[in-house]
Amino acid sequence: YDPAVRRHENLVPCLARAHKRRLPWGHRHTHRDLHIPERISIRKRPAAVERRRQAGHWENDSAMARVSKAALNVLVERTTRLTKLSRLPRRTAHETSVAIVRSLSHLPARMRRTITYDNGAENVEHQRTNRKLNTLSFFCEPFHSWEKGTVENTIGLVRRFYPKKTNFDHVSVKELKRVERWLNNRPRKVLHYDTPRERYRRIVALPH
Repeated sequence: YDPAVRRHENLVPCLARAHKRRLPWGHRHTHRDLHIPERISIRKRPAAVERRRQAGHWENDSAMARVSKAALNVLVERTTRLTKLSRLPRRTAHETSVAIVRSLSHLPARMRRTITYDNGAENVEHQRTNRKLNTLSFFCEPFHSWEKGTVENTIGLVRRFYPKKTNFDHVSVKELKRVERWLNNRPRKVLHYDTPRERYRRIVALPH
């Protein structure tokens, strides 16, 4: 028995995520046979998206919990890190598409260029989303979630408020918007300590 180990364990609740260590969820390889119509690989995504030199390119993902049928939809703009959070009553393809369209439709057209997804079944209506928003879709390679690392990192921040055992059926829109404001008004080192909202407003104010 090492007393130092015990002291470190006592500090676990002080961590942002309060995890001792990551544990496997028992992932099922359900998306090896790609089932998404007109799927375009991230390998064909324009180089400008990768370099983050142009705004209007988004990454999308869902935050789920085993204890609830509801989920969160998370959208992050790659250049500004602006984040949009939506509650999904059910994590279906149609609910996901509706949430994305609702989150982005009010933005200027030049802030709606591409959306990068994973290969989950909730993304099969991406063509509907594109018709509504005039965007293009790109998809990560199977089991390559790091290829949309911006939204993965953002979900990690969201989990500070909503750990994995959160019942999203009981999360109100008002509370969700409070978390969204925290994310968008949080100075980011990667933005030279601008906030996402400041960086977004600066870009939108620029001439076309």
